[in-house]
Formats: sequence, structure tokens, C-alpha cells
Amino acid sequence: MFSISTLVDVVRIPPSLFGTTLKKAAVNILKEKYESMINADLGYIIMILDAKVDEMGKMIAGDGGTFHRVQFEALTFYPKLQEIVQGEIVDITDFGAFVRIGPTDALLHLSQVMDDYLKSDVKSGMILANQSGRTLKVGSTLRARITAVSLGKAAAMGKIGITCRQPFLGADEWIEEEIKKSSGDAEEPAKEAKVEAS
Repeated sequence: MFSISTLVDVVRIPPSLFGTTLKKAAVNILKEKYESMINADLGYIIMILDAKVDEMGKMIAGDGGTFHRVQFEALTFYPKLQEIVQGEIVDITDFGAFVRIGPTDALLHLSQVMDDYLKSDVKSGMILANQSGRTLKVGSTLRARITAVSLGKAAAMGKIGITCRQPFLGADEWIEEEIKKSSGDAEEPAKEAKVEAS
């Protein structure tokens, strides 16, 4: 889930940035520190949006920089368990596919695609279903449910697991087929009821 989080920090403005505006200097420092970072509480910090910098800073003896309190807004993405996400397949492996959701990739294991025998063809970048003939390939878009999230404090990259083994999940064309099938089933009993009434 994407959200805008308000955070507070203290930034050190080095003497080399004294010629720029205080806000611009603080935002650049915050971008270097926070953007592309994974935080266990906030998730993925995508970008710094805005900052309010206290004009009155502090100086420490022996340090030429000034320290300023900053309140800033950051665009974040925190994957939540059971959340429905839309994504695009970016890689096919022997054990499944990696699906781009927001700023990161989630693992769709072969066992979580559907109730069918599946074969992963890494060379052609496809996953093939034996009985139904359905396929997933690099570039396919799909809807899935998040089943596992691991965003450790020291993790360089979070780990996210997803599933498509529920109704109205999977590749977009599969969902369209399910919708047509379910709406067709709903219309047939209504037609039969009209015939009986006449």
C-alpha cells in the first residue's frame, strides 16, 4: 500500500552547501539518506516529497556544519498481508516468477499460480499449465494476494510472497474469463425462470 508518511530528523548542512537555500540543501541530504531505503516500520521509502526546515540550527565545536531539525514527507510503499496487488511479471525462473509490485519484486512460486501441473520454461520466459493451456510470460500483468512479507531492519532487500490460487486472481485475461463465466451462469437461471412463468 502506498502512503505519504511524515517523519522528523536532524540534518547536518555542510559548509559546502551554505550557498544554496536551506530547504534545498536539507532535501538533497534527506534524499541521499532515505530514498531507496527499506525500513521495518515504513516499508520501502520511494522518494522525499517536501520538507520544513527549522531556520535556527545548532553548531558543534570543531564542526563547520550546522544542524537543523527537519520535518518531511516521504512517499512509502508497505506491502500488507492479504492485500490485493496488481503487478507485471519481470522474470521467469525454474521455481516461479518475479512480479513487479510497486517499487519491488514479489515471488510467485509455481505452487501458488493455479491448481494445475505447471512447467517453467526459462529459455522462452514462460510458465505453461498442462491441463488448461494457460500461460504466464514476461510482461504479463496479473492480480495477486500478498501471503508473506519480510522487511528486516538489516535487510538490503525485502522479501514478499504472493499467490494467485483464489477466484478472480491471476493473469488479467484469466480474470476476464472468470467474470464472463460467472455472469453467464447468473443470466441462465433468470432466463429459465421467465420460461416457467409464461
